[in-house]
Formats: sequence, structure tokens, C-alpha cells
Amino acid sequence: MELSLLRAQAHSPSYFSLLRGSSGQRAPVDFCIPCNPYFPTPEIFEHLGRNLETILKFYPSDAGTITAELCSTMGLHPQTVAMGNGSTELITWIDHLLVKESLAVPIPTFGRWTDQPMETGKRVDMYPLMESRNFALDVNDYVRFIRMRGSRVAVICNPNNPDGGYLPKHEVLWLLDQLIDLDLVIVDESFGDFVDAEPYPGIAAEAAVRPNVIVLRSLGKNFGLHGIRFGYMVANPALAGKVRDALPKWNLNSFAEVVVFMMKQCMPQYQESLRLLGQDRRAMFHQLSAMPELSVLPSQGNFLLVKLPPGHDGVPLRDHLLSEHGVYVRECGNKLGTTSQFLRLVVRPQEDVRRLLVGMTQYLYSGSLHEIPVTGLHHRAVNPLSA
Repeated sequence: MELSLLRAQAHSPSYFSLLRGSSGQRAPVDFCIPCNPYFPTPEIFEHLGRNLETILKFYPSDAGTITAELCSTMGLHPQTVAMGNGSTELITWIDHLLVKESLAVPIPTFGRWTDQPMETGKRVDMYPLMESRNFALDVNDYVRFIRMRGSRVAVICNPNNPDGGYLPKHEVLWLLDQLIDLDLVIVDESFGDFVDAEPYPGIAAEAAVRPNVIVLRSLGKNFGLHGIRFGYMVANPALAGKVRDALPKWNLNSFAEVVVFMMKQCMPQYQESLRLLGQDRRAMFHQLSAMPELSVLPSQGNFLLVKLPPGHDGVPLRDHLLSEHGVYVRECGNKLGTTSQFLRLVVRPQEDVRRLLVGMTQYLYSGSLHEIPVTGLHHRAVNPLSA
């Protein structure tokens, strides 16, 4: 495996880059890019494969047609929704069209919320989340920070990336009430479907009727289809329309159209994938927590943030896992608000987790394999907020 790829850019290299640099070795197990491993099902992939020629050969419908079908499935009004070629396209247009002066954002978080406005000359007011509080967001203190800095736009990611911290719905709504005078409040719910701490945690319905709120959702992350690049935002008709009118009429591809039109019939399989992933998250949390001096943060995302034992750095561990075990992890040294002592590990099925645990144990504990529990953990009763 060509390890120089890991040092060539600030962002993690794509899976395709790693495959090209693998020199015929086996494909790495991806613990880096947050993706649902249980969806689409093999049957859905088989259906897509059978229709591959048609999907690739013919022009897709316009974005309005695809958006209308998405809204029919999700129970949303089309005038409150804009679909993008991935959530990052929407972040870019939100920045260009709606962020005028300044933006407040807690860190660590998804890097585009700091990088994108800085690239266009906005002032980014970074609110540091405290490691001592497991990077939990204190909404009262965040509001005070916004007032002190005079920020005109505020962002939260819920669950947050890279730690998976979750803000309950009632706290999000309180925050929106407190910031009613801002130009914009953005709630990035890209990983919201993985939350099982409370039922129906999203606030899309509230965003559709509030004057200054945007909710962002990612279909690629939730459906395990990063390669399709599709996501959507929900806001009142004026805000949603402003973004929608700026987007190209055919900004969505045929794969996105086919998947959106399959969603209604695939919802039972999708819900089952979320149940399985939640089970795996609880098991993986306890397995990693059993490793001496390794700190594991509670998460409601489809990933776990871990802090390595004192004296260990994530860069050589990342390189070791990839070169010796074929396991690809996200070292967080280039994420604002964290250090290279942190790794973000995507939740995966147990057979993959065992491979990760063996590699981490061999590296961290001088090759002496500790006994790590790998079975039975999913039967334990666990507080949803703790795993």
C-alpha cells in the first residue's frame, strides 16, 4: 500500500486512490469514510446492476422531478426542499448565497463548515468544544459566544462529526428560539438517521416554517452510497427557493434518480440496516472501551472517536493498520479542535472489527495480544446515549 497518499493532502484520500496504490493487494477495510455497511442490500445492488446500461446511457430527469419524489417519500413539501449533488454542494451554495459576514461553528466538526466560508473571505468564529466534556455542546454557552462575537450565522452538526455527540431535539429547538434574530441557523443532520437516543429526532418540519433555519441531510451517508453524491436541505420556501433557483436544472445524476424512486419500497430494508448498525455501534463501543487506556467517546453517529493511550500518535498507528492489516482509519490531526492522538473509527460489522482490534492491540501493546471481547456484547442493555 502506497502510504504517501495519506500525506499528500489535508483530506483523507479517496478509496479509489487507495485501490490504485494497492499494487494488487487486497482492498482495505474502510473504517475511515462513514458509510452504512448494511444498505443497499445485495438485492438492491443486483437490481442496479441489471439496469446499469440504462442508468448510464440516458439523461436523468430534472431536479424538480427527483425532488418531488423524495418529498413524497419523506413527507416534505417540494417548495421547502432543495436537492444537491452531495451535501457539500449545498454547503457551498449556502455560503455563497446566504452567509454575508460571519459564521459561528463549534469545533471539532465537519471541515467544510469552517473551510468553505474562510475560502470566500467570511469571518469564522470557532467555538471550541471541550475534551473534558467529551466535546459536548453547551447550548447556553454557545449562545453567549455568538452574542459576544456578533456572529450573523450559526451552525451545529447533530450528531457531530468526528465525535458523534448528540444534542436532544428539545435543546436544538431552544437554541433556534434563542437565535431567531440571526440571518441564518444551520442544523447539519447528515448523520441524523443513525440516532436511536430518541424517536424522530430531526427538526426538518420545524425548519420548513421558521424564518431563518436550514436543515441539511445526506442521503449518501445514510444509504451507504457516497459515490452517488446526493443530499438535500429543508427550509422555508423563500430560503429553499433561493438555493434551488441557483442550482443547475440537471444537477442530479441518473443513479440518484433511480435510488430516490426506489426509496418507498426499500424503507423496511433501510430501517433494518439502521437497527443492525446501532447494535454494532454498542458492541464496538464496549470492545474498544476494554482496551487499556483507550478513551472512547459516546456516539450517536455511525462512527466512534477514540483517544489513544498517552505517548501514542495516530499517524504511525494509521500507517501500521493500513500496511500490515489492510485497515484504513481516520487520523484526526488535521481536524480543527482535535490532535493526532484521536482516531475516528466507522462502525462496521463484527468480522471487520475483529481485524481492527487485532491490529490496534498488536501496535499499542507491544505485540502482546490482550483478550478482547468480540461476541455477545449486542445482548447487553445499554443506555442509547452512551453508545
